[in-house]
Amino acid sequence: MSKLSTISLLVAALLPPSLVAKSVEGTVVNKAGKGIANASIEVEGTDIRVLTDNNGHFQISGVGLGNKQIHVRASGFAHLHKVLTLDQGGVKNAMLVLNRSPIEVIDIVATPVHMSAMESAVPVSVLSGETLRRQQTATLGDSLEKLPGVNTNFHAKVASTPIIRGLSGPRVLVTQNGLDVSDVSRVGPDHSVASEASTAQQIEVLRGPATLFYGSGAIGGVVNVVDTRVPTDNTTRGEWNLESNSVDDQNTASFNATSGIGSVALYVDAFWRESNDYEVPVPAEIHEHSEGNDNDEHHYKVANSAEESDGFTVGSSYLFDQGYVGVAVEKFNRKYGIPGHTHGDEEAHNEAEEQVFADLTQTKVQLLSEYKFNKGWLDKVNVRAGFTEYEHAEVEHGMVGTTFKNDTNELKVDLLHQPLSAWTGGVSLHYKHSDVEAQGSEAFTPPSDTQTLAIGVMEERRFGDFLVQLGGRIEQVEITASNVPLPSIDAHSHDTEMHDHIGHDSEATKVYAVEHQFTPVSLSSGLVWDFAQNYNLGLSVSHSERAPSSSELFSFGPHIGTSTYEVGALFKMDEHGHFELDEKGIALEKSHNIDITVRKTQGDIGFIFNAFYNQVDNYYYQIETGFYAENGHSHDHDHDHDHDHNHEHEHDHASELPIYLFKTDDVVLHGFEAQVAWQLTDELKVDVFSDFVRARLEEGGDLPRTPPLRFGSQFSYQTDNLSAHIHITRYQEQDRIAPEETTTDGYTLVDASISYDLSVFNQDLSIYLRGSNLTDTEARVHSSFLKDIGPRPGRSFALGIRGYF
Repeated sequence: MSKLSTISLLVAALLPPSLVAKSVEGTVVNKAGKGIANASIEVEGTDIRVLTDNNGHFQISGVGLGNKQIHVRASGFAHLHKVLTLDQGGVKNAMLVLNRSPIEVIDIVATPVHMSAMESAVPVSVLSGETLRRQQTATLGDSLEKLPGVNTNFHAKVASTPIIRGLSGPRVLVTQNGLDVSDVSRVGPDHSVASEASTAQQIEVLRGPATLFYGSGAIGGVVNVVDTRVPTDNTTRGEWNLESNSVDDQNTASFNATSGIGSVALYVDAFWRESNDYEVPVPAEIHEHSEGNDNDEHHYKVANSAEESDGFTVGSSYLFDQGYVGVAVEKFNRKYGIPGHTHGDEEAHNEAEEQVFADLTQTKVQLLSEYKFNKGWLDKVNVRAGFTEYEHAEVEHGMVGTTFKNDTNELKVDLLHQPLSAWTGGVSLHYKHSDVEAQGSEAFTPPSDTQTLAIGVMEERRFGDFLVQLGGRIEQVEITASNVPLPSIDAHSHDTEMHDHIGHDSEATKVYAVEHQFTPVSLSSGLVWDFAQNYNLGLSVSHSERAPSSSELFSFGPHIGTSTYEVGALFKMDEHGHFELDEKGIALEKSHNIDITVRKTQGDIGFIFNAFYNQVDNYYYQIETGFYAENGHSHDHDHDHDHDHNHEHEHDHASELPIYLFKTDDVVLHGFEAQVAWQLTDELKVDVFSDFVRARLEEGGDLPRTPPLRFGSQFSYQTDNLSAHIHITRYQEQDRIAPEETTTDGYTLVDASISYDLSVFNQDLSIYLRGSNLTDTEARVHSSFLKDIGPRPGRSFALGIRGYF
């Protein structure tokens, strides 16, 4: 018998694992010993994954000999990592016990290493399922703002982008299925994000630098919208939704469906949304008096805040034993008003606001593929490719004033290797080319090309109670622009002693051809330590570099969406308001970030506490110069020439914009996010959260539009058919402000929702009622450029029905 065992071991050592593969059988149960249905069991470092049956039973085949790390997850439970030792007999009757987690744990899907809110060194959040549907709005930033560490730049409800830990714009990357959404939302706050949440499966947020996975454009974080437009199976399923909202008469309809036959999987989705100007509890403009604002003094509105959107996606995949390959085509359309888009002419003010709107169209093609190898050192290859054509026209009085375009090609290839000395991970190759163009009277940036080529390495390994995550990335970024103008402008101060055209530049517009090359390098290391049962400590240290965007470098012109005259970092200004090309080298922005996270992962009470410190060298931001320039528009309105000199100056000032210059400084951002969840009973749960960011210059002073301290709570009641939620959020006063910025009062928002589930005609239906700002509070968002003219909506009620099949 001894000889036979020795021979068996020798044969096992000489043969590939697939020829000596064994099976694992067992049951996934809760603490009471009851089987958990639809739990996922995965052999880490492989693509082997099965689901439990209704009794919690499972069987895994094709597992090699030796110690295997098993990863188990189920909705409402903490994830379980367990080492199973497989000998010649495999494993039978394994009992895997899951403990309840009041904080939902969902895996990030677009990274080559395993990440979730409870298990990774990098802080992450995922919005999915009913929570996503309950919080989704017409714009992406507003949909995510209830997540800890995430705020919105709220542009009067028509546009919004996420602010992560005080950073936004070119520092926060928005992607769809891991590929750049490729719009121009990072150029200006009045530009909408060309991505739709109503058809998404989940939205992932990586807080802090995510440059290893997505590139230097994610130096402040990333938002990844995940959908199944390229299906990975042919199971027939779908979802549809109808909703109406009172505050802006908004009507919404959406659906998505997946099906297929044999090796062919099919996907389709579509959405439609239309709304009018939204109501606010007070006059929209902060200095406006109630009389004359509206015929009904109880129904104030933000003018020109209506929108209509629609879009559809069709996709198909070919499925095979070792993976899939598929393609999807999306058409996205959005037309929305631009509140506050005036040119300073008081007589034309109302007319301009009524007639200025953006007309956005985008066509996106995505190709996604995965291929699993049966042998060799290479385990899997993931390919993601995208082509996007984006165009957004700003229409004034029925005529196109400015057109923005962005054509982007992108390719990502992840080469994931078999476990090497227990390390899992791989190499990521990334190419992206963006051709951005703006033409028209408000084209404040010249056409430019940005090309990026990058390689990254990401690895992780478990050492007992420790998980170690390491990575590095190097990029080659080239930004070229053949027609960079230095216009002749009358830059002047409003100081009466200086207003006699001091700073007037009489030279003609100069034009430059510019090419800049950068080599950003990013490094990251992370550690997760399970220091006690049900507790872990996460530590992440990273160095990230970012090349400035074309708008930060080349801008020179009126940006009406922010009511500023923007001048890029490529130019410098003297004390008299003269501008010239800056001959000094353009610097990389460099971030040094530390994150510390403490978590309680299991039990009736769970929590996540994050603290971060982010020191950024050569931080690009705008400063007000104290000079003004004409906005470039003229209106043919007659004026009384007998007005005195002061009135003439008032009119001149009304048609001007303050000049803001991009410059660099060293800054520090630090703060925290806290989240505690308590499952009081099987039906009742209480969540509390708080977050705070302090954004300041190292030499003194505050960065503008930094979100204030906030804290809140949510009370949830859930049965088999009934779901009810009350959400209370307090935003404190923000008085840490930059020069020329004004303070913002604090406010409290109360939201609530209730839904009832039932089954009709073999469909699961959910009828819901949602109320927002129930106290009808005046709420002005400090991080918004339009806070003084576009507060949050007043009290609103949304009634809807959602179906699943």
